Amino acid sequence: MYMAYGWPQVMPIEPGLCPSSQRIIYLKVINRLLLVVSPSHLELWSSSQHKVRLGKYKRDSSSIQREGENIQAVWSPDAKLIAVLTSSFYLHIFKVQFTDKRIHVGGKQPSALFFANINLVLNEQVPFSVENLTVSNFVCDNKHLLIGLSNGSLYTISWKGEFCGASVIDFHVGESNEINTAPFSFENGTVTGRHPEVHHLSPTLLGHSSIVSLELSLLSRTLFVLFSDGKLVLCSVSKRGLKQSEAIKAEKILGSGDAVCASVATDQQILALGTKRGTVELYDLAGSASLIRSVSLFDWGYTSEDTGPVSCIAWTPDNSAFAVGWKLRGLTVWSVSGCRLMSTIRQVGLSSVSSPVAKPNSDWKHEPLMAGAATIHWDEYGYRLYAVEENSSERILAFSFGKCCLSRGVSGLTYIRQVIYGEDRVLLVQSEETDELKMLHLNLPVSYISQNWPVLHVAASSDGTFLAVAGAHGLILYDIRLKKWRFFGDITQEQKIECKGLLWLGKIVVVCNYVNSSNTYELLFYPRYHLDQSSLLCKKSLLTKPIVMDVYQNYILVAYRPFDVHVFHVNLSGELTPTRNPDLQLSTVRELSIMTAKGSPASMRFVPEHFYKDYASVNQKSSQEPVRCLVLRANGELSLLDMDDGHELELTDSVELFWVTCGQSDGKENLIEEISWLDYGHRGMQVWYPSPGADPFKQEDFLQLDPDLEFDREIYPLGLLPNAGVVVGVCQRMSFSACTEFPCFEPSPQAQTILHCLLRHLLQRDKIEEALKLAQLSAEKPHFSHCLEWLLFTVFEAEISRQSSNKKQKAVSNHQPSRSLLEKTCDLIRNFPEYHSVVVSVARKTDGRHWADLFLAAGRSTELFEECFQRRWYQTAACYILVIAKLEGIAVSQYCAMRLLQATLDDSLYELAGELVRFLMRSGREYEQAPTESEGTSPRFLSFFLFSSKKLPADPKSSHKDQSAHVASVRNILESHASYLMSGKELSKLVAFVKGTQFDVVDFLQRERYGCAHLENFASGLELIGKKLQMETLQSRLDAEFLLAHMCSVKFKEWIVVLATLLRRSEVLFDLFQHDARLWKAYCFTLQSQPAFAEYRDLVEELEERLSSIPKFQEI
Repeated sequence: MYMAYGWPQVMPIEPGLCPSSQRIIYLKVINRLLLVVSPSHLELWSSSQHKVRLGKYKRDSSSIQREGENIQAVWSPDAKLIAVLTSSFYLHIFKVQFTDKRIHVGGKQPSALFFANINLVLNEQVPFSVENLTVSNFVCDNKHLLIGLSNGSLYTISWKGEFCGASVIDFHVGESNEINTAPFSFENGTVTGRHPEVHHLSPTLLGHSSIVSLELSLLSRTLFVLFSDGKLVLCSVSKRGLKQSEAIKAEKILGSGDAVCASVATDQQILALGTKRGTVELYDLAGSASLIRSVSLFDWGYTSEDTGPVSCIAWTPDNSAFAVGWKLRGLTVWSVSGCRLMSTIRQVGLSSVSSPVAKPNSDWKHEPLMAGAATIHWDEYGYRLYAVEENSSERILAFSFGKCCLSRGVSGLTYIRQVIYGEDRVLLVQSEETDELKMLHLNLPVSYISQNWPVLHVAASSDGTFLAVAGAHGLILYDIRLKKWRFFGDITQEQKIECKGLLWLGKIVVVCNYVNSSNTYELLFYPRYHLDQSSLLCKKSLLTKPIVMDVYQNYILVAYRPFDVHVFHVNLSGELTPTRNPDLQLSTVRELSIMTAKGSPASMRFVPEHFYKDYASVNQKSSQEPVRCLVLRANGELSLLDMDDGHELELTDSVELFWVTCGQSDGKENLIEEISWLDYGHRGMQVWYPSPGADPFKQEDFLQLDPDLEFDREIYPLGLLPNAGVVVGVCQRMSFSACTEFPCFEPSPQAQTILHCLLRHLLQRDKIEEALKLAQLSAEKPHFSHCLEWLLFTVFEAEISRQSSNKKQKAVSNHQPSRSLLEKTCDLIRNFPEYHSVVVSVARKTDGRHWADLFLAAGRSTELFEECFQRRWYQTAACYILVIAKLEGIAVSQYCAMRLLQATLDDSLYELAGELVRFLMRSGREYEQAPTESEGTSPRFLSFFLFSSKKLPADPKSSHKDQSAHVASVRNILESHASYLMSGKELSKLVAFVKGTQFDVVDFLQRERYGCAHLENFASGLELIGKKLQMETLQSRLDAEFLLAHMCSVKFKEWIVVLATLLRRSEVLFDLFQHDARLWKAYCFTLQSQPAFAEYRDLVEELEERLSSIPKFQEI
């Protein structure tokens, strides 16, 4: 897994002498060197820690005019020779030689960088220089070059400059040769149902097509030839390499006839084929070259009109991911399973209408590779992806990538720490302090990484407190709690260690060391408290280079090619402290050689034997020593190996990584102890459980939970948090800034719980007590309520599907289980206070036609409502109203809603009260029209019932005749509550009540003018209402404005004067007083005579000044 981080680095390229050809024609990384070839010159850069230009060769203008500009180039595998073909068909061969002049890059230690000279050693015109001839790219081995011509032939040239001649591909391969693409392919991991295609090869099939591209795999001796008509031909190459070009024979035709580029993953034997449609098709070369799946940006809202055809594809060095560049826009990195790991194209949301598929404008200037990607290439470690923008020759973008500590190879995997490591740092997922996961960038000490760049291995201790990090030489340890690094005290000892693998054995770090002087490998055991030769606990020589290592308790597994397995037992005597002298003895307990036609393992993990308590045939010895292990191969095949008899049981395929979870407890509560292991591939996450039978390893007894752990195709799983019961994944985020040209790529950790899977598994096996204990342990974990809801929802959906299937088959079994899984699930969740909200939430997510089945297991809806009502869980109780209407009838639901309405009003829950009023008004009308009809009630929540714009009738005498008693009861409840609030002058609550329930306050005020709304006198009213409203807060002023508007509508003078005074609304008071001089006189006297109203004197003066202009007020 590869994830981009940080800002892209820009590497400037000198401008050339060919302004008409603004492009870079060749980009390649070999031996920490980056070669860049442009139409007029060559540049050699360092691709190590410091990106420095080491040398260059610039052609003069006369050479370009005479021989043409550079159009194709290739670099020899030993990085010593460069071949360049010009547009006038001149072949230039350059030799790279390093000088003794060292480059100083800062720091105390001298750098290992030297300037280089690039010299022209051969300049000849090629024999095939004819008019209108075009050529493909070069491919090469150690001795020869191969280039394709537009006449359909291949031309061979030696690195010595010898022209070996042209040859035609042999298409006579027999009548039986044909290719059938897979009948069902996977589009980003999902079935597309594509029809098979059959291509027969014939001598004239491609006779008139020109060769436009070549792709060579030396390891598999395979050449891929792409023709101008979109056909890609797979050819076999002679053992002697490209020298015998006449021996190149066509084997198969791949693709759909619209191929534009191709790249092969040699280790996994997968071909990535780019098409004009903008999709990338993956083919399995190990088998019959069938189509595995295709990936594209279609599901993210982008079509070929947005991105154009695929322009280039580049696999990572370990073949676990590939980068795709498009002709018109953008770059994306995919995993083999179809997970989108990184993309430069700005994205709003998956399959979102707001996805930015529109044509780019000036707002998108910060997007990298906005004009498309011309060429891309990974460095040899996979830490940098170099990309050149289309029609650009002035710079190269270098994207920084971090790699996940996958369960592959010779480095251990932790279940406590999730780690991504880059070339000079470690990205650590932090999850202890808060529920939110965060990514911590841990930069390695400069004193270490400057001399031992890059980071090659990272392993975390089983307790999650230490990290072991190894670069080119030595290793360092990081104490996560103390935030301190530990080094070798003697740098000469550090330089003698060339780490090829790391493991943790408790508090001991195990190093697989390569001894350069003797070309041997050995295991070194160091205590984590001291890195020094004097503290070395043990040294064990190995047979050869290990390909896989694993550790469990005191056992270490080491595997060699092709498939030889050694298991060692570690016996530690003495206390492992600096003050003691502990003794470590290593003994071989098992050696076996597996004879198989399958490939070598890419990863192996012990499966703890004691975990399978029901496995009776295991003796005492094997209960301590693991005798089985999981084996993952490079092609994604996962199998279980019995090391007693050498038998290998194939479990599944298309797996990218897996975690053995059983027996991994570190002293804390392990919520995933019931799982055997998890794996991840194009199917998503699969959970494997042990069988309860006599043999827990029978393939058919393993249960895989299908949709419960479907990860987003932008989130890649990193590891597990056993104590939280979650899988931790990571996805890409981009942050944009006005001060930077490009966005910052930020890996963002995401968590997905697996608790619901575990609980369902236990309930399926009638482990009720274990399920309850596990749920109780998880009750304080985040998203516990969501887990219970998801558990009940998946079980209920399965029950609905089962019933539907039985109805279709018209087969009803006479034997019914004592308790269904749905009943067990409800009984489990009933032990937690979230039960009532979980049940009704699941009901809201399902079809109302199936509610009867749900509440048959969960309990009567009226009883659940009553329990919520008594516990004052009014929000949850309100959710049951619609369920009751559906199952028990409208009349019962109205009775419950009326009780709940009164309770919510008493607790001032006015928004919820408004929802209930809407329901009661709507259900009242439906009840009058069809009293017995309840089938039409929608299962949606109360927000479905919107308010009618029509108010309740104003005249109580005439309206009550037309209203039902039910509607009158609602009105009486609302009016009674409004009278209560107005009597106590609880005006803020009154405003919230009116807004929440849309109560007709105008009608109410008109009727209560001399009732509860009456003010005794102005002075007492002003003082009381001022205290109640607290006018210094914004919300209180808004409430007063709301009331003032309604008082003005009913011309309630007493309230208008009081509220306008509190709000200092002089214009309202002026309009009132200019027609009533007596009221103005009383108003002035009251405010001026009482000291408590001194704050309003400025308001009186303002009004007095305005009213003085009116003649009748001049005498006052």
